[in-house]
Amino acid sequence: MIAYRAMIDVPRELVQYLGRLLAAERRARGTRRDTRALTCFHQALLVLIWFRKAEDLTLLAAGFGISRATAYRYRDEGVAVLAAQATDLHTALRRAAADGWSHVILDGKLFDCDRLTETTLSVKGETIDAWYSGKHRDFGANIQAVMRPDGLPIWTSAAMPGHLHDTSCARELGVTAALNWSAAELDLPALAE
Repeated sequence: MIAYRAMIDVPRELVQYLGRLLAAERRARGTRRDTRALTCFHQALLVLIWFRKAEDLTLLAAGFGISRATAYRYRDEGVAVLAAQATDLHTALRRAAADGWSHVILDGKLFDCDRLTETTLSVKGETIDAWYSGKHRDFGANIQAVMRPDGLPIWTSAAMPGHLHDTSCARELGVTAALNWSAAELDLPALAE
C-alpha cells in the first residue's frame, strides 16, 4: 500500500480519530478481532479518501486490496459513524450564540444523485419523480444547511427529495421552528433566501 501522506492531505489525527470511532462501532457490534479485511485505521483512510477526492470506489477497493462490495460497506459504515457524531440543530444554535455570532444563515442546495424510482403527487395531482427538481432540471437531494456568517456550516439536514422547495424542506424538518426559537430565546436571528 502507498504511504499514507501520498494518499490524502488530511491530518493523521483525523484518520486516527475516525479509526477510533470505527473501532468503537466494531466493539459495539461484537465484531471479532482479525475478521475484517482492513484495520480500523485503513478503513478510516479509505473513507476519508472517498470524501476528499471523490474517488471511484471500485478503484479504491483495488488500491486497498478488497472487493468493491466491501469498499461500499466500509464507506457506508464510516459515513454512519461520522453522522452519529453530529450535533442536533438546537445544540448547534446554542453554540453559535455562545460563540458570539450575530446571526446564522439558512440555505439549501440540490446535490446531484442518481435517478430514483420513488414517485409522489405534484400540487396539480400528477404523478412525478420525487427526486427530480424541475427548477434544476436534474435529479438531486435537497440538503438544508445552517451556517455561521463566515460561511462555516454548523448543521446540515437529512437529504430530502429534490422536487421539494427549500422552504418546504425547512418547514418539514423543523428548521423554521428552531430558527424562530433561536431568534426569540438566544437573540440569534437567521437570514434565509
